[in-house]
Amino acid sequence: MSIYKYVKTKNNKTKKITFSISLIFIFTGIAIIIWTIFPILSFELLYAPKFGHLIEPIPNNLIKKAISSDAQQILGISVDYTKASSWFPKAQNIRLSLINSSYTLTIPKLNILDAEVLVGHEDLAKSLIHFIGPLPGEYGNPVIFGHSTLPFLYDPKDYKTIFSKLPDLENYDEIFLSSDSIIYKYQVFDMKVINPNDLSVLEQQYDDRYLTLITCVPPGTYLKRLVVRCRIADL
Repeated sequence: MSIYKYVKTKNNKTKKITFSISLIFIFTGIAIIIWTIFPILSFELLYAPKFGHLIEPIPNNLIKKAISSDAQQILGISVDYTKASSWFPKAQNIRLSLINSSYTLTIPKLNILDAEVLVGHEDLAKSLIHFIGPLPGEYGNPVIFGHSTLPFLYDPKDYKTIFSKLPDLENYDEIFLSSDSIIYKYQVFDMKVINPNDLSVLEQQYDDRYLTLITCVPPGTYLKRLVVRCRIADL
């Protein structure tokens, strides 16, 4: 083989390798983009009509903010969302539950069985967190936080994914809390999506015995909060 043919063959191989590497980078980039927007689009198509429209036209000034650190917060990059206190930034002045206690939560529809709920703790990677309110069965509104992620990663035994299917709940679905060997049954009566600055869901009402479950939505992001409101029912 002449030197010319050898060099030409070598150059062709180099071009093919370069082209292949370029394709890999392109498809990797596309995959990352799809991975990022998938939870928002899927939630908007499948669940948003159930709770009211989630994605609204965004003013230019908010777009600029989203490009900065706010975008990182939405994706959970710069904020540790395994800490319950990070979920509602403006709730720092609210008197939280400090009782050293725990109980369990069961949601048959979601295959969640006897999940541990710790009162006043922080680490959502290790348990559900009773953030505020009285203990189960008492008048008032105990509020429970639980982590969520992309639905296809859902594992009801993993506290990092345990509330990923919470949007599947509907009115009259049942939630059971077990405390001190007593089982309390609650039924869903309202579901909605709110901004993290809306603290109204943490308020206490003492006309009945309520329960509020909260997780982040769309699953896999920290853009909004899904609120599931329940009321105690007869066993």
